[in-house]
Amino acid sequence: MLDVVVVGAGPNGLTAAVELARRGFSVAVFEARSTVGGGARTEELTLPGFRHDPCSAAHPLAINSPAFRALPLERYGLEWLHAELPMAHPFPDGSAAVLARTVGETAASFGPRDAGAYRRLVEPFLPKWDTLARDFMSLPLTALPRDPVTLARFGLAGLPPSTLLMRRFRDEPAKALFSGLVAHVMAPLGGFATSAIGLVFALAAHARGWPLARGGSQSLSDALAAYLRDLGGSVHTDYEVKRLDDLPPARAYVFDTSPTALARIAGFGNHYAGYRYGPGVFKVDYALDGPVPWTAKEARAAGTVQVGASSAEIGSALRAASREGRAPDRPFLITVQPSVVDPSRAPAGKHVFWAYGHVPHGWTGDLTDAIERQLERFAPGFRDRVLARATAGPPELAARNANYIGGDIASGAVSGLQLLLRPRPTLFPYRTPHPAVFICSSATPPGPGVHGMSGHNAAKAVWKRLRRI
Repeated sequence: MLDVVVVGAGPNGLTAAVELARRGFSVAVFEARSTVGGGARTEELTLPGFRHDPCSAAHPLAINSPAFRALPLERYGLEWLHAELPMAHPFPDGSAAVLARTVGETAASFGPRDAGAYRRLVEPFLPKWDTLARDFMSLPLTALPRDPVTLARFGLAGLPPSTLLMRRFRDEPAKALFSGLVAHVMAPLGGFATSAIGLVFALAAHARGWPLARGGSQSLSDALAAYLRDLGGSVHTDYEVKRLDDLPPARAYVFDTSPTALARIAGFGNHYAGYRYGPGVFKVDYALDGPVPWTAKEARAAGTVQVGASSAEIGSALRAASREGRAPDRPFLITVQPSVVDPSRAPAGKHVFWAYGHVPHGWTGDLTDAIERQLERFAPGFRDRVLARATAGPPELAARNANYIGGDIASGAVSGLQLLLRPRPTLFPYRTPHPAVFICSSATPPGPGVHGMSGHNAAKAVWKRLRRI
């Protein structure tokens, strides 16, 4: 009999498996798709030789993750690449705000009226970022924080809505960039604790950047899987699990799945019926015959580019998708241009690029034209660079990754108390009605993103149980 069976080979499932294998437990991972990776995959979606990331591409949370930093993933091929700028936020007039590695360069891009306010916001937390990140991404409700004073100060700054925090700023560059940071997890700008989301992304950039993995996000997943095998674990792909009886006997089962799928497989009935899913996204992967012709020079040097003319425009796009049930006319776009820093992702002289905008949950329309009209505002001539495109709305995203129900790449609404208490309001989020079954997906704290911390935290819960039996 195995000690642990993990269902789902996304970053959280693989991290949970690695953590348990490192403690000497026998572990097997079962994945429905033919490759591991979940939201951290790389595939040829458009033309031969163009390597795209179907979901996550830039990794500020991964490089700052306490779980990943404790693992020898570089030994298994993971290499982080940094663009000149982690992120840029261009404006239609050709100017741009930037999220740079240094606080000073970032503050300067906001203009003299907001530079000081930004420094005062982030500089107190940077010297203690590693401890703060561990406290923030671990189990703040059940574990004693390592630095309770700093965590409390962060809470005072982060728990209010981002709309309140942005009153510190007077001009649009700072407001728009910070609004865009909050939108990375598809949270409404006026939501509870949305200030914390923006702060985490900003601090992550100043601490270690927003890197991309050489060769694509698949490199991170492959490194986790290779390390697991070296520890004696096994990975089984093309293995769909429909019920618990499909799995070999084990002392514990860990699910890197949606709560909905877990309830269906394990027979938990309506246990997770109250779990809410958020808006979806519409994503386009592009093969280009040259770099994106951004008007703002800063955008040409950035790995990630946020596209939204103002904080008001960004807020309007989020409201349309999350509350008004319609696709925005001018979507806020998150875009990544991997080949700016990694030429191996495309044939010589060519580029890969992706962009996504927010749409209602389960939306079945086509946002391609709206996305490209928005890009043309900031990069005139963009359409002329397109060699091929691969589009994916909510139905296609859910087909690629079963955790993306309704196209929700956050695996559950990141709003209200569900931002912190997920998938149920409990102090023990990784436990389920069955004492031997656990959940470790992004539907558990600390939530969405490629960081492995949900798997890391769930592995602790599994380990504590296995010690007792």
